[in-house]
Amino acid sequence: MSTNKESWGSRVGLVLAMAGNAVGLGNFLRFPVQAIQNGGGAFIIPYLVCFLLMGIPLLLVEWSMGRFGGKFGHHSTPFIVDSMDKRPFWKYIGVFGIFTNLAVAAYYCYLESWTLAYIWHSLTGTFHGMESSQVASFFGQYVDVTSSTTGIPYEAVIFWLLCLALNTYFLSRGLQGGVEKVAKVAMPLLIMFGIFLVIQAISIKAGENGAINSGTAGLSFLWTPDFSSIWSPKVWLAAAGQIFFTLSVGMGSIQCYASYLKSKDDVALNAMSAGWMNEFVEVVLGSSILIPIAVGYLGIDNVIEMTKNGGLGLGFRTLPYLFEQWGAVLAALSGTFWFGLLFFAGITSSLAMGTPFVGFLQDEFNWNRERAAWMFGFMILLLGAPTVFFFEYGVFDEYDFWAGTFSLVVFAFAEIILFAWVFGMDKGWEEINSGADIKIPYVYKYIIKYITPLLLGAVFFSSLPNVWNQITNQAIYEQIAAAQAAQDLTKVEFLQDTILFVNGSRILLLATYLGIALLVAVAYRKRMQKKSSI
Repeated sequence: MSTNKESWGSRVGLVLAMAGNAVGLGNFLRFPVQAIQNGGGAFIIPYLVCFLLMGIPLLLVEWSMGRFGGKFGHHSTPFIVDSMDKRPFWKYIGVFGIFTNLAVAAYYCYLESWTLAYIWHSLTGTFHGMESSQVASFFGQYVDVTSSTTGIPYEAVIFWLLCLALNTYFLSRGLQGGVEKVAKVAMPLLIMFGIFLVIQAISIKAGENGAINSGTAGLSFLWTPDFSSIWSPKVWLAAAGQIFFTLSVGMGSIQCYASYLKSKDDVALNAMSAGWMNEFVEVVLGSSILIPIAVGYLGIDNVIEMTKNGGLGLGFRTLPYLFEQWGAVLAALSGTFWFGLLFFAGITSSLAMGTPFVGFLQDEFNWNRERAAWMFGFMILLLGAPTVFFFEYGVFDEYDFWAGTFSLVVFAFAEIILFAWVFGMDKGWEEINSGADIKIPYVYKYIIKYITPLLLGAVFFSSLPNVWNQITNQAIYEQIAAAQAAQDLTKVEFLQDTILFVNGSRILLLATYLGIALLVAVAYRKRMQKKSSI
């Protein structure tokens, strides 16, 4: 018999844990940048449309799938989807729900550890007195594991191991004693820290402490619509992509969390509550910190240029310097709150990533919680090491593309087809509304069956050219050609090494997927043997 008899301690804990799963670093670092690069205020229109037509349906589907599988004692997607259709291939599509979480956690925990390190450096005043260029170059020194910004050898590795240990420990404490407790502390603090930083951001006045614009100018810039961009397919694809990132759909972690519900527990209101809480954090808090502060001190043109490289540069290379303009005490406090906010957003997500693998080992191999959690930690140590030690060779970004982007789309597309067309929309709609504390508008039955699959199909098929470019290393070969034309032999050698590391990381990810599939096959064979012996 499975040793997995856990359940949620309270509804509040469940919703906060689900919201914590969705609320991640992307809410604060990715969303504002996506809005700026895709029409400012006009981006919110396709974003909200995608949330209503793709985000909400996928949340309802994944919560319902999880609770349905939980009735049969399944807490991971291979056997959750198997409980909905017995054709063998579904189990191996369900492998994405374990693989994606393992592979994303492998690099996400490293990213999470940066926030811990920056909390330390904010508290100890490391950035005090530094020029902007020094603060910017500090990050490059930090991720170079052979150097140290504190005098401690392998500083980045130490913070990574500390972050990994914290995740593993909290996972080992169980659903109620670990995951739920962390969510109950982390989510309120995250919102409190966010509100403090929003107040600081909008209080910036032009001409004070080196500011060239007011903080509200940043908000105005962010939300001034450029309606000419609203008809661009690129903007709609960016909005759809952001919904994937922000809600953590297509990963398998939502199904896992929901599988611990009782058979008649509500999923409709819970899904809506977690989804809208995430939207509040992203749209209200996420858009009101990074950009207003940056525009206030750097100006609009500089911010537009800087966001072309994503939000990490602003969040880690720029904000610590801008905080210093507020004086030593406020700089330390603001830095601690900013990176503390990011850490809480990160750890509530990474704990959710660990739960499917832990649940799988408990269900199928009768492991206890602690043993399964420490195995997860060991797997993340092995898979994550290349992203730490070979960060400059693009391994981190390669993991992010295949596990954190492409796999999400593949699994979400597959699960919506399974739920609406194979399991059947009539049964699916009944499952969504079973025990519901709110009435879901009936139109969503048709949105889930027709509109959401079409949108997901569009996202999937439009991504295929980019997938091919990624497989063929097109961008790297273009850089090699440019370096050869410039006779920069050092860069050519570096880029050739990068191809080796990138290809190696793909082999490792593929081996991980196949290894999990093999475990699923072994578990299925055990189930069949047990069934035949009864």
